[in-house]
Amino acid sequence: MHELIERARPVRLVIFDVDGVLTDGRLDYSSHPNAPEKEQSKVFHSRDGLGMKLLMHAGLEIGIITARSSLAVARRMADLGVLHVLQGQLDKLAAYENLLAQLGLSHEQVAYMGDDIIDLPVLRRVGFAATVADASDFMQSHCHFVSRHHGGQGAAREVCEFILNAQGRWDETLAYYLR
Repeated sequence: MHELIERARPVRLVIFDVDGVLTDGRLDYSSHPNAPEKEQSKVFHSRDGLGMKLLMHAGLEIGIITARSSLAVARRMADLGVLHVLQGQLDKLAAYENLLAQLGLSHEQVAYMGDDIIDLPVLRRVGFAATVADASDFMQSHCHFVSRHHGGQGAAREVCEFILNAQGRWDETLAYYLR
């Protein structure tokens, strides 16, 4: 546990995959038979969104790197105020490296939460690699942190709270809500 806390302390950027992490991974094509992929519906958990807001309140950057493009993702991230939304990124490693260079951060300053093999190149480089409880054993074996919750059911919130606690910032972040 001490090593995990040490990995979370320098984190300044937390990046999330979408399908399988911020959602349960199911894809809904039933909204309209001729709807393009970017009009898919997605269901997000409000706790994950508040977790992201708590990180931002504490001064951390939030990013999204997802292989799909979706208007629902764009809308949800805009609602949350997430600035780094990289959709349609089949090469997640290239997107990650570009974002890292743009923000001037090192690998050790980044946490990434993914759930499937497309996320491995990034998970293997970041200082804090996380996945969801319902990820495969193979994926879990490549991560430092495995949530207790499944994707789309509060797993991202667990990562947010863990990082804030590891950095000793949970109490100051929570103080706003305890006033």
